[in-house]
Amino acid sequence: MPASVVLLADRLTKTYRTPSGADVHAIRDASFTLDAGGTLALVGPSGSGKTTLLGLCAGLDRATSGRVELAGRDLGPLSEDARAALRGEAVGFVFQNFQLIPTLTAIENVMVPAELRGTRGAPGTGSVRERAAALLADVGLEDRARHYPTELSGGEQQRVALARAFINRPRVLFADEPTGNLDADTAALVESLLFRLNREAGTALVLVTHNPDLAAKCGTVLRLRGGAVVEAPALGAVGA
Repeated sequence: MPASVVLLADRLTKTYRTPSGADVHAIRDASFTLDAGGTLALVGPSGSGKTTLLGLCAGLDRATSGRVELAGRDLGPLSEDARAALRGEAVGFVFQNFQLIPTLTAIENVMVPAELRGTRGAPGTGSVRERAAALLADVGLEDRARHYPTELSGGEQQRVALARAFINRPRVLFADEPTGNLDADTAALVESLLFRLNREAGTALVLVTHNPDLAAKCGTVLRLRGGAVVEAPALGAVGA
């Protein structure tokens, strides 16, 4: 995989067997690449395979056939522990329902991925807490650092989730409907922050979305229907 490519899917297929013995093809022969700093939207109707494809690319699930390379590593031979370690090193996540830990404050939630990784702060960046505080300031929440999720609005919770996703300086960020539970004004703010952090950190983005405006802001749109890619560039052509 070329050094500029951070994510590659090659003839990726995921098949499930139903209780009746029928095969359901959630993903069919999907192929694409994403360059460092690039932005890719996965779009399509509900049930088209968007979230399944995101999970395969992030190493949360295993493909039936085909290959995924993430941050230069072939996911196929890796154990579950090795996949988890790779995600900790190279991946950030943003979810539709925020997935904040309710018993932790905003700054503690942001710190979680770095603490799990055992990071004490890269040279010249200060402590994990200092880095988390800086990220909260980046998303305009420096005055909410000690608040718990129940004390934050939905938009504020998603901004905390964004800060958390960038704490380990990931090479790829996977976002599943990151604005799906937000009103229009808050969604626009979160979108702006997402792409600003993408530009400043050089983190590639993979977004699952039903929002055509959000998809249009991405460098490439991958359209799925029935698990198959129905609109996509040739393998190797996806970039920023």
